[in-house]
Amino acid sequence: MSATLAIARAQVAVTLRERITLFWFLVFPLFLLALMTLIFSNVGEDGGDMTFEITLVNLDRPSPGSADFSAGIVEALRHLGEARAGGEDPLFALHVPGEGVEPHAYLDEELAALRVGTRAAVVVIPQGFSENAARAAFSSRETVSSKLSIHTSGGRTSSDLAASILDQVFATVDREILTRLGLFDASRSVVLARREIGTQGREFRYVDFLLPGVVLMGFLTAGLFSVPGTILFGREQRILRTYWVTPLDVPRYFAGFALGHAALCALQFGCVSLLGRFAFGARVDLLQPVPLLYLVLAAATSLAIGFLIAAVARTGNAGMAIANIINMPMMFLGGLFFPIGELPPALRAAMLVNPVTYLADGLRASTGAEAGVLPPIATVAVPLAWIALCLGVAVFRLRLDEKR
Repeated sequence: MSATLAIARAQVAVTLRERITLFWFLVFPLFLLALMTLIFSNVGEDGGDMTFEITLVNLDRPSPGSADFSAGIVEALRHLGEARAGGEDPLFALHVPGEGVEPHAYLDEELAALRVGTRAAVVVIPQGFSENAARAAFSSRETVSSKLSIHTSGGRTSSDLAASILDQVFATVDREILTRLGLFDASRSVVLARREIGTQGREFRYVDFLLPGVVLMGFLTAGLFSVPGTILFGREQRILRTYWVTPLDVPRYFAGFALGHAALCALQFGCVSLLGRFAFGARVDLLQPVPLLYLVLAAATSLAIGFLIAAVARTGNAGMAIANIINMPMMFLGGLFFPIGELPPALRAAMLVNPVTYLADGLRASTGAEAGVLPPIATVAVPLAWIALCLGVAVFRLRLDEKR
């Protein structure tokens, strides 16, 4: 037992003594949490408002004395373009052609702005809109439709969100027009019931999403760089050979490393959690039984991967090269910093074999920071499979060194 504790103390001392290792292990996670929270602090928070750049071009020119149905749409969008109560930013920044500006030329300019991303959507009220709307409302025989054109930029999130909001606005305007004409039948309307899952009644806040990801990133960094670096240095300096001529065997050597790694992960977890909670107001609670289980599983997984790198690499430089190659893909394809949407098949396959993906999904789901998308049993089983595989290869390889 004393030998195991000595290995653990040595692991902690080496990590905290080396300035470069200490920076990547402790300082960088704190810096990353602070930087990304400050940059994206408005995402999903009550105080963070998103204003969409919307263009409205009204080509409808109803004849004098006839109903002007386009006026309701113009008024609704102008209202949404006004500052809200409490000084909050408006939902839309509305752009319309000025006096004396030819509408079709203005429309061409705004569509060009939409293509380059400076507009979220362009709404066009076509000529004859009011006339067609009146005929559609009062004619029981003719099949007449009044159409609005909403131009969006495919693939841009802001454009998709703006189009979704505009759909709701126009549905509300349509209902209001029918109500005023006495043609709306409330008994035939569709009632929508909205239910939120996975947030435990709280709004999404980016710092609550980011904090578990930064904790997992810190664990992964410690496992990928600190563990193989220490082992490979010991092999190159023939320190491991000295260990193997003592009563210390491979399982106890691994146990000592595990204790040291657990102590370092606990230190890192405490510093990151305190910064997130007291500096940025993070409300996600990681000190619950299930999240703590995922944290232990994450620390064990990163440790096992570090052992695997140490087992397959022949030199310290080779070990660091392998760690650098797999570090970024594991972090970014694991969804540690941003939610992962649709990916190409090759990247999606890499994401689904990545243990970090399952750890991040399980940890966030257990705290309510995000709705889990993977089966709960998979978020435990896949990391356990990685641990078994990595430890099996590492034990076999180190036992060969022990016999030499």
